[in-house]
Order: sequence, then C-alpha cells, then structure tokens
Amino acid sequence: MDTDWRHDRIGSAHRRENPTVMRRLTSGFAAIGDRQFLPGYSVLLTEDPAVTRLSDLSRERRIAYLCDMERLAEAVERACRRLDPAFRRVNIEILGNTDPYLHAHVWPRYDWEPADQVRLPVWLYEEEQYWRGEQHALAPRHDGLRAAIGEELDALGEVS
Repeated sequence: MDTDWRHDRIGSAHRRENPTVMRRLTSGFAAIGDRQFLPGYSVLLTEDPAVTRLSDLSRERRIAYLCDMERLAEAVERACRRLDPAFRRVNIEILGNTDPYLHAHVWPRYDWEPADQVRLPVWLYEEEQYWRGEQHALAPRHDGLRAAIGEELDALGEVS
C-alpha cells in the first residue's frame, strides 16, 4: 500500500486516493482503521482538514457530523455482531490529541479480548504488539469485514 496518502488522509480521501475510505458520508469519510487488532475499527474523518474540533463546525454541520458518527458506529456494530458472536459493544471517541483534524474513532469491543484489557480504553493495548507490528495492519484479509461495514452503511441511509 502506498504510504503517501497517510500524510494527507482527508485530501487523499477527496482525491479518491485514500484506500481506507469505505464511503463518503454527509459530513466526511467513513474509513476502516489502519490497525485491526479489534476487527472493524473505523474512523470518521471530517471533510475539511482545517476543522480541528467539533466546536469549529456550525451547529448544522456539527449535527451532521454527529449523525454520521452514529451511523458509522451502528454500521460497525451490525457488521461485527453478524461476523463475530463474541462482539460486545462499540466505543466511540473524539480525542484529537495526535492528529490535528476532527475525527472520531469507532472501536468494536469483544468478549475474547484479554481479561486485563476488555474493560480499559484501547489506547492501553501494548504499543509494539498491537499498534506497530504487521500482525494487525490493515490487509486484504480484512476486505470481507470492510465490505460488511460498507453494506451496513448503505442499509442505514443515503450515501452521497
């Protein structure tokens, strides 16, 4: 996979060069996450890279973004529940501590997660094993999961 798009995730999404984008939504882009140690991890990218926080948006655009976030979360939930009986729930986070543009994380959580991790934030998973290694990198083996989330997004509403 070409890594250039990673330096401009939103611009590359607009140019249709970001390979993680599953669908264009009203307020941005639904993308599958680069790391898949929790299969189905997805991100809602804002459509404007200058938007750094939710409060940068007008009330109307903010509501559209939050509606898209809820739609992506429900699509992840439906797809993951269908594909893995150990699916537990989704966690939704808007953090903005590393990447400077508005984005929301949608994390599926599973009963098979290590007992010492299942109740903690995903950010506490060990960095080298889960966040850096190739074992959990997005790969063609995730195409079915990606397609399932996309199908659920389509079923949940109009895609622009």
